[in-house]
Amino acid sequence: MLTRRLSFLLRSLVLASLALAVTASAQKAPYDVFPPADAPYFRVRYEAPAQPKPGELIFPVNYTVWIPPGVKALRGVVVHQHGCGEGSCKSGLTGAFDLHWQALAKKHDCALLSPSYEQPDKADCQMWCDPRNGSSAAFQKCLADLGAKAGHPELARVPWALWGHSGGGHWAGGMTLLHPERVAAAWLRSGVPLLKADPNRAGIKAHTVPDAALRVPIMCNPGTKEGVTDKTNRFAGVWPANEAFFTEVRGKGGLVGVAVDPLTAHECGNQRYMAIAWLDACLAVRLPKRSGAPLNPMPTDKAWLAPLLAKEAVPAAKFTGDTKLAVWLPNETVARAWMHYVKDTALPDTTPPPAPTNLRVTGNQLTWQAGADLESGLAGFIIERDGKEIAKLPEQPKNPFGRPIFQGLQYSDTPTQPLVPMTFTDKTAEPGKQHTYRVIAVNTVGLKSK
Repeated sequence: MLTRRLSFLLRSLVLASLALAVTASAQKAPYDVFPPADAPYFRVRYEAPAQPKPGELIFPVNYTVWIPPGVKALRGVVVHQHGCGEGSCKSGLTGAFDLHWQALAKKHDCALLSPSYEQPDKADCQMWCDPRNGSSAAFQKCLADLGAKAGHPELARVPWALWGHSGGGHWAGGMTLLHPERVAAAWLRSGVPLLKADPNRAGIKAHTVPDAALRVPIMCNPGTKEGVTDKTNRFAGVWPANEAFFTEVRGKGGLVGVAVDPLTAHECGNQRYMAIAWLDACLAVRLPKRSGAPLNPMPTDKAWLAPLLAKEAVPAAKFTGDTKLAVWLPNETVARAWMHYVKDTALPDTTPPPAPTNLRVTGNQLTWQAGADLESGLAGFIIERDGKEIAKLPEQPKNPFGRPIFQGLQYSDTPTQPLVPMTFTDKTAEPGKQHTYRVIAVNTVGLKSK
């Protein structure tokens, strides 16, 4: 009896210690450093309930949204969802400030929203990345609350374009299966929802695939080192999960494709150039012209197909294999971009980026504004004085995860903190002499703006 009581006390002490550790970790979580949310940015944060009920979100969460200036009525919302772990969760704090993703949202009169779940280190990611554990309800609440703050109540009703990385891919896929009537398209980077019980993934509940979800375009996007070519590293299980998801959904006639990143493991790399092009194509046909109307069906008459893990696609009418095992691509333009992406991620671009605007000179300090090129983002700027180049920003562009970009890039595809300002101080200007300045934008393939 004494032995049993000691065992019970020891177990209680262990559980109490774990609870204290999680609480301490939550208190120390680095979620209190983020850019200010002044209009056109808006933010809401929800605390975790002291005693959460079953199915209620157990973590605090922070949502930031960007509303395109001048938009009269929103037609949709692009959601950029980070992955699991404290670092990835923290990276979500800058997602709505990403100029490249803003270019996609702006083109389609969409808001850009980025959540940041305040998941303590080593806590169970499933408690948010499975939307049935409260994150679906919190997300829908934030749309209503942010819409009210921004003066755009339609935000609570418009369709969603979902992008997610790792656990965020699990979340985006899960939301597509739970709410297919709301999802215009979903891009799942390195993470998919589980469709069948798996003893190796204990604690992860399987989803079912409703018929309506088969009409939502979905792209699975693993890195080749996540089990495709490298089957030994810690992320080698990503590809088998993606393959199982693709096989079931495509086998039922779903509009699902696979785009294997040929350069990466779990990091996001250059996927944004393909993801934005693909989402652009889907939004162009699926979003209704009138805000709040139902989604348009995704056309299938112009589709291209490719064998799984192949690098060449053909028009569906010319495909000779089993179509229910073939990668689905919506049209020729996307298919040709996909062929470049799965080869080396070097999508071509022949259009220059938009020119900077609102250049101001105060003393010897320059400030300006600029949007990103939809196809190739924003790599940096060239500063000219009196017709001659005097500087480049950044001086030495770096990006450990892909093409160098002006805002930098974190692991979960969001800008680095602190956000890089569009400013330059001309330290070599002659005092008292008037100068003429120009700022030129450069995209990630080296094309220059006016």
